[in-house]
Amino acid sequence: MGLNLTRKILSAHLVSGKMEVGNSISIRIDHTLTQDATGTMAYLEFERLGLDRVKAEKAISYADHNMLQADFRNQDDHKYLESIAKRFGIYYSRPGNGICHQVNLERFDVPGKTLIGSDSHTPTGGGIGMISIGAGGLDVALAMAGEPYTIKMPKIVNIHLKGELQAFVSAKDVALYLLSKYGVKGGRGRVFEYTGEGLKTLNVPQRATITNMGTEMGLTTSIFPSDKITLDFLKKQNREKDWIELGADQDATYDEVFEVDLSEIEPMVAKPHSPGNIAPISEVEGQSVDQVIIGSCTNSSYTDLVTVAKMLDGKKIAENISAGLLPGSRQILTHLSEEGWIKSFVKAGVRILESACGPCIGMGFAPGSNEISVRTFNRNFLGRSGTKSASVFLTSPEVAAACMLIGKFTDPRKLGIKPFTIKLPKKFIIDDSMIIPPLPIEEAQNIKIVKGPNIKPLPLKNTLPDKLNGEVLIKVGEDITTDHIMPAGAQILPFRSNIPEISKFVFRVIDEKFYDRAMAKHGGFIVAGENYGQGSSREHAAIAPSYLGVKAVIVKSFSRIHLANLINFGIVPLEFKNKADYDTIDQGDKFEIDVTNLNKQPVKMKNFTKDKEYELVHTFTKNQVAILKEGGKLQFVKKHNKGE
Repeated sequence: MGLNLTRKILSAHLVSGKMEVGNSISIRIDHTLTQDATGTMAYLEFERLGLDRVKAEKAISYADHNMLQADFRNQDDHKYLESIAKRFGIYYSRPGNGICHQVNLERFDVPGKTLIGSDSHTPTGGGIGMISIGAGGLDVALAMAGEPYTIKMPKIVNIHLKGELQAFVSAKDVALYLLSKYGVKGGRGRVFEYTGEGLKTLNVPQRATITNMGTEMGLTTSIFPSDKITLDFLKKQNREKDWIELGADQDATYDEVFEVDLSEIEPMVAKPHSPGNIAPISEVEGQSVDQVIIGSCTNSSYTDLVTVAKMLDGKKIAENISAGLLPGSRQILTHLSEEGWIKSFVKAGVRILESACGPCIGMGFAPGSNEISVRTFNRNFLGRSGTKSASVFLTSPEVAAACMLIGKFTDPRKLGIKPFTIKLPKKFIIDDSMIIPPLPIEEAQNIKIVKGPNIKPLPLKNTLPDKLNGEVLIKVGEDITTDHIMPAGAQILPFRSNIPEISKFVFRVIDEKFYDRAMAKHGGFIVAGENYGQGSSREHAAIAPSYLGVKAVIVKSFSRIHLANLINFGIVPLEFKNKADYDTIDQGDKFEIDVTNLNKQPVKMKNFTKDKEYELVHTFTKNQVAILKEGGKLQFVKKHNKGE
């Protein structure tokens, strides 16, 4: 019986565990990735490990999120990251070089390798045939230290592609179509592996768009084979030496199969306030639009942006539209400039923004009150744009271009533009001068690490007591995202290296009084519904509640990365054995949870307010129980490595 591609790569990197669905497996990590919103904390954690140099084959640090530099804090973080990179043997991509996932695809991703990144859209690398997984910063710090990464062995789903996309229908529409079928939690515990004749019609940037958006379905990761199309892309990047041919065996088996006929997909949108709220363009057609932004790690490739430039060429955007462009990397921006496409954007009336994440994480270009914003991004969570009253729609670059031109939601197939094909350049313009390579170890040891006044030490929890007592600080509903728990945006992101300050914003989108209540009650519990913690990998959504004294989170179900982050920082994540028990609990109820022996299930919880007892369950391994007992993973690893 043959192997699928996912199992081939995982088995080649397997450190421990049996590759049976649901089992814990540990894999060796080749590459790591961080960005400046999560990287500062990841490197503060790495420093705590006391190592002299990273042990991963390659570690790359990006400055691409915190770019407004309204005061000293963002720039101080960048100086810290640059000095850390020089000190510990890490590549550093400087501000202005581009968005981490786009630059990594161009310059670092390698077929057959493993990568974890402190950003949930790290699976972008699956577009080049790599096992790329988003993780919390502490897990990335430990991978840099040479520790294996542990996950539950996922189901492997064969997404079998046939046919070819219609004109003005794009890879983004493929991702939105899959979201319409699987929703924001249907991919949990799964990997999507793409096969079929339809592969031949998609270039690497298009494949990367699809794997990037797989994150929004809760997937562990997504992956395409490494084939002749992959080789062509790597040749254009002068990296053909990194290519190996990799794919599933002809007789490979899968846990599930889902067939997609590319020719039947139509332009789609994700309506507010979820990437899973999918509709065909016809459902919103004719509705007025106020703002359009092209870019993000999902849709800022050469293919995407030249497509939009050709659609705009010689035309003007509608007078009611405010439009912006975010090139994904300096390489792409250089091509747009030298090939004359920037002129098409500027003449049309589009504002050119820097090569960074920017508005995707609420860093500038916020829409006006109650406005409709159309974005080629991957998330449209409530308030993420910086304007809580705004309605954000996610679309393909083609739909976004049509909205720019008409000022309303418009099917791009109805614009009357003659269909065209975008070919990648014969050779990409290669200029790695904005990437600082690792220093030799003898030079690195002389580097002084620079820490500004906003960079504070990482707070750690004490060992776990036998019983947890306190009140329900907040009760929330289904699909609560890390943006709800720990918002992003221009006001908050500068505090990512300062937990005492950023903790003041926990649950601010839902309940502005949460911080004051948590402090007054000396911590307590969070109760939630299904898929708690979906979205970003930001571990601050666990660290900040931990700092506020949150002892346990009790839910119907968790998102994968957030569940791991809670364990990493000593918050006990538990699930209702009977999901109907959720309905019997109110904010303010007083709990006691017996955690004397977490290896034994169910865990007992008393509700003194309602005079009721509950049974809670979990999926902890013995190792995770030991981590929780120590108060968190950093404490556990340091104790374990010292042999105590």
